[in-house]
Amino acid sequence: MFSGTEMFLVVGVLLLLTLCGVHIAIALGFTAAFGIYVMQGDIEVVKQFVSNTAYEALRDYVFAVIPLFMLMGEFLARCGAARDVFALVNRGLGRMPGRLGIATIFANAIFAFVTGVSIAAAAAFSRIAYPEMRRHGYDRGFALGCVAGSACLGMLIPPSVLMIVWGILTEQSIGRLFLAGIVPGILLVVFYSAYVFFVALTDPNRLGEGKATQEKASAPSETGSESEQGEEISLSMASFSTLLVVALVIGTLGGIWLGAFTPTEGAGVGAVGAMIVALLRGLRLRGLMEVIVSVGRTSAPLLLLLITAQLYSRVLSMTGITAAAKDLFVSSGLSPAMILMIMVGVWFVLGCLIDSISIILLTVPVFAPVAQAVGFDPLAFAIMGIVAIETGLLTPPFGILVFTVRAALPQEKIPLAEIFRNSIPYWFCLLMLVLSLAIWPQIATWLPALAFANKAG
Repeated sequence: MFSGTEMFLVVGVLLLLTLCGVHIAIALGFTAAFGIYVMQGDIEVVKQFVSNTAYEALRDYVFAVIPLFMLMGEFLARCGAARDVFALVNRGLGRMPGRLGIATIFANAIFAFVTGVSIAAAAAFSRIAYPEMRRHGYDRGFALGCVAGSACLGMLIPPSVLMIVWGILTEQSIGRLFLAGIVPGILLVVFYSAYVFFVALTDPNRLGEGKATQEKASAPSETGSESEQGEEISLSMASFSTLLVVALVIGTLGGIWLGAFTPTEGAGVGAVGAMIVALLRGLRLRGLMEVIVSVGRTSAPLLLLLITAQLYSRVLSMTGITAAAKDLFVSSGLSPAMILMIMVGVWFVLGCLIDSISIILLTVPVFAPVAQAVGFDPLAFAIMGIVAIETGLLTPPFGILVFTVRAALPQEKIPLAEIFRNSIPYWFCLLMLVLSLAIWPQIATWLPALAFANKAG
């Protein structure tokens, strides 16, 4: 067991490396090795510990879930499925006020069931929904905020990469985590849509509702051929493409929840199914190889992160840091609500500095045992944590979704501040969801309890 000074030293080294800009994987790995060396004083023990942990992590079957689900989403994004989903939802909403904004949110929600990451959705809908909103007279800032904010759904609605990482770190059922994210995801869609609808009623000029028809029909400079093609998509083609996506979601996630196959097997089925859909939609061999290489480049560093995170998590447990943190909070006399506020506050601050996965890797090994010790349901706390960490996707200066939206529209020369400013209402919607989950944890736990109770029965 470490002394207090040594515990502080181990945590301090990690924070120092992170704040100095050292890659999070290197920081976690170095800190884990440093902690073992301080505890054992033998470099051979450090080598054996690192090699054994890395070997056990690499041979873990569940690690394949991440690249396979990412592959499924990337195939569908490349073949135009996102565009078809948006076109169908847009037509289905008729003349509803704020129709295009709400269609963007709904299409993002449907697409979230196959992507697992928010960046893909932000890039896709920046090119699909944004030009369409601008063509119909939407304020530029509002359109940008809608695309960036609604892309957050990709990290909450299963199969979310954040859920997979959380499940691996805490050894929770990934299938249960997937189920726990559905109702909160739907509730977030309601919050987002209510905001757009409210703006459409109170300030219709921002959504082009108060402008003349001829103004709406005139296409501004940012409208590209992709938007025009979106208008020409036939209803039958959009319906067929959307049905394929829905069938793939039901087959993949439904099979996991019903126990027909494990999450890893389900991810494999989904990746193969998405590849077949992409080939039917005209994806060529060159595009197929580009998808595989792109996913490999994205997922390989993430898997390295998970290995070093397991090293770090084991060191925290072995050295007693996790137990000490838990005892500190439990004996502090603070209420569970106050402890939750502290943890959420830490997540908000870290969201301004580093990316979402790094935040999970740094904090969850400590926060999850504390939350369980003070009485929070592990599933509800996981969803609360993921939503709170998601706010970092829209928070300056890091805000990866904001950077993604701007990068997807290089011809616009959009100031980052404009996107950040118009994403604020969606940030508050995420905060409202965290508060709702804290007050009513059943929002997250009801569906998993129902599903697994029926399965047991």
